Amino acid sequence: MNEAGRGGFTRASWANVLGNVAKIVVEGAAGLAFGSVALLADAAHSIADLVASTVVLVWGRSSFDEPDDTHPHGHDRIEPLTALFVGAVISLLGLNLLYSSVEGLIGGVDVRFSPLLLGALTFAIVDMYLVYRYTELVNATLGSPALEALATDCLNDIYTSFAAVVGIIGVLLGQPLLDPIAGGLVSLLVIYQGVEIGRENVDYLIGASPGPAKRSRINEALRGHPDVEGVHDLTVFYDGTVLEVEVHVEVDGDMPFRRAHDIESDLVDRLRGLEDVGDAHVHLDPSGIGEWKDQHER
Repeated sequence: MNEAGRGGFTRASWANVLGNVAKIVVEGAAGLAFGSVALLADAAHSIADLVASTVVLVWGRSSFDEPDDTHPHGHDRIEPLTALFVGAVISLLGLNLLYSSVEGLIGGVDVRFSPLLLGALTFAIVDMYLVYRYTELVNATLGSPALEALATDCLNDIYTSFAAVVGIIGVLLGQPLLDPIAGGLVSLLVIYQGVEIGRENVDYLIGASPGPAKRSRINEALRGHPDVEGVHDLTVFYDGTVLEVEVHVEVDGDMPFRRAHDIESDLVDRLRGLEDVGDAHVHLDPSGIGEWKDQHER
């Protein structure tokens, strides 16, 4: 699974790299030829996207490496760290686009209309849509935060290209200020999405707890075992993008040791079989001794 996952991850990352290169070349050439600030800004936006997708390609694949002596729990935290970088880049790009939009509103814009400008933008929109669809298709089985961040960035590219289309049509109709106005609105959306990506992946990196629904599902899985008489000291936290579970479970204290061992193995398998759970550590306690009652549930 790791090798198959690494292969899909690599192909999707390459699709983003090549898609951004094509967009930069086409929009940059048209923008330079006709003096379109909108197209040059959109191409510059994609240069930063190219950097982000290259980082994901080079760095993100390491998350599929097996545990080793220096990373005994695996490399799961590399992906959210990569996604956090992409989110930061998206937010900075949004701020830069907002600054450019305000600058255009204050100082005005100077661009010559040409149908080739609309042709270049049409190419950019189709290019990014195809990359977005392919990235989402691959990530449907991988669930990679880094690829999800790249897919979100592809959507941002489509939005900014549509904003540039509005600006170019404004030039055609004698209303060039439509360009910075549309760009300003889109830049706010870009900033919001970048912050949301960062917020989600910070939780993965700092080992935050999941919501109550996931804790409840884990608790129910434990209590559903016929030999379990109680559950306490349940701790659930993110280790990268997967959940790690630590728990004390009460069972009959007079059962044979081998039977207790089998129950513990069953419970670990139950937990590891739940969606999002990567590893589980179960400690068995004899029921009725009450050693946990002065402890606070975490």
